[in-house]
Amino acid sequence: MKVILLKDVKSQGKKDDLINVSDGYARNFLIPRGLAVEADAKALNDIKNREAAKKHKIDLEVAAANETKSRLEGVVVKIRGKAGADGKLFGSVTSADVADELARQHGIEVDRKKIVMDAPVKQFGTYQFNVKLYPEITGVINVVVAD
Repeated sequence: MKVILLKDVKSQGKKDDLINVSDGYARNFLIPRGLAVEADAKALNDIKNREAAKKHKIDLEVAAANETKSRLEGVVVKIRGKAGADGKLFGSVTSADVADELARQHGIEVDRKKIVMDAPVKQFGTYQFNVKLYPEITGVINVVVAD
């Protein structure tokens, strides 16, 4: 009997897998415990629709990430800071500061957790930081810290 798994079943398969099991195992174990449903046309169609919806969602996220990446090209974020006589900032510039200024100056919303900084910036200068927008899609932000 062909069944579609609703949950992961050890030694049988993962959720949404179509597997072939004995009739007794399906009717007495899998189906009564809510682990599987019989593979009829409706169930197969539901799985096909779920996979199509998941693929569509991923396509939209990739398109949004690529669009944000293209908007980040050539953008320079200017951050003002105060420093002592030796040129060290009194505070530091963090990824949250960069994300806030990017949104304020250019209208590009980026989560601060996606901005890759090895350490907070503590001196004036020009810096480049990577932004992980999506797996395999990385943008670059240019940041100028000045007085």
